[in-house]
Amino acid sequence: MSEAISLNQSALDDPWSVPLSELDPSQPSVFQTDSQFGFFERLRAEDPVHYHEDSIFGPYWSITKFNDIMAVDKDHKRFSSDPGITLTERQADFSTPNFISMDPPKHDVQRKAVTGVVAPVNLAKLEPIIRERAATILDSLPIGETFNWVDHVSIELTTQMLATLFDFPFEDRRKLTYWSDMATSGELAGGPTPEPARRAAMLECLDYFQRLWREREGIAPEVGIDLISMMANNPDTQEMDPMEYLGNLILLIVGGNDTTRNSISGGVLFLNENPDQYAKLKANPALITSMVPEIIRYQTPLTYMRRTALEDVELGGKTIRKGDKLAMWYVSGNRDEEVIDQPKEFIIDRANPRHHLSFGFGIHRCMGNRLAEMQLRLLWEEILKRFDHVEVVGPPERVQSSFVRGYSALPAVVHPQR
Repeated sequence: MSEAISLNQSALDDPWSVPLSELDPSQPSVFQTDSQFGFFERLRAEDPVHYHEDSIFGPYWSITKFNDIMAVDKDHKRFSSDPGITLTERQADFSTPNFISMDPPKHDVQRKAVTGVVAPVNLAKLEPIIRERAATILDSLPIGETFNWVDHVSIELTTQMLATLFDFPFEDRRKLTYWSDMATSGELAGGPTPEPARRAAMLECLDYFQRLWREREGIAPEVGIDLISMMANNPDTQEMDPMEYLGNLILLIVGGNDTTRNSISGGVLFLNENPDQYAKLKANPALITSMVPEIIRYQTPLTYMRRTALEDVELGGKTIRKGDKLAMWYVSGNRDEEVIDQPKEFIIDRANPRHHLSFGFGIHRCMGNRLAEMQLRLLWEEILKRFDHVEVVGPPERVQSSFVRGYSALPAVVHPQR
């Protein structure tokens, strides 16, 4: 075993035991073993703006405190989203730009073309659809038998929602899940998927969606809930080249899938880990409203976003040079004890539960934040109507990624109302 691998294992076992210069939270194994919080606790205490010279992604800065992260996130004039929002470098021969990895003005016009899908009038139309689907999914679960909550509930509900937003053929909806997983699990990002397989899946995704685009060109969406028609018929997006179309598709698929799906799984896990909070919820279901943003804070489904410095910038007593890349570790800022009271605790009746970083800040703030919250709220309302409790009966399986903090399996049993 090499010294580097040995040191990585030492850091996983005890992040306080290795030299600070060797502390690299970008390793996917940190998150797959759920070891990240010790890393960030030490970085916030000893080196909150931390430079790591040698990672699988090359050199980068870790920004770990809430207020520093917010300052960088809001400062798009000095910290750019171009060339990407992950630490992985964009491949010149397979580049998939998207609006979240663009700066104004192009970012603004492309985002505006699709933001209407989550306008209040459309959320109101979606609410009864989501509730009905959540109810159907929950009614199909086996009572008293172990099943995978991730597959049966989290993935199924979010994939059905994605199919609705794209007006995607419902019978093929699991392709959306597959493409989302392939997009975020590539070996260049430290994941298990070989790069040729990832690219093949992305081209399959593009081919499918190009057919849908051609079918909808010149036909405006009738009800305002069809992202493909919105892009195909908007002057600011209808001339996108295929790889840019693919980039925006993957952004919307991952943004609409991974985040909500992993918060659905995380919520069940956290309530089982904190039975006092589960009892509090059952005694007062109105607490769902504050519990939902607390789940999203505590889960932090996307652990970070990358920025690239456009000029030399002083931050936290350090000089970040033009061209340096930074990871704004939302997952660390959401546990910052200087800003959030008892940040290590899962508390469903927090006074200000939306005070978290999970949706980002500034011009790149998640456009689907209210839709994500609504899906979680409706699901939990329907769960409490049907089940005495959802019991987690084994440890979760976590995905191999330092960008998506997610689950591939969560064994659960549902118990009916007594």
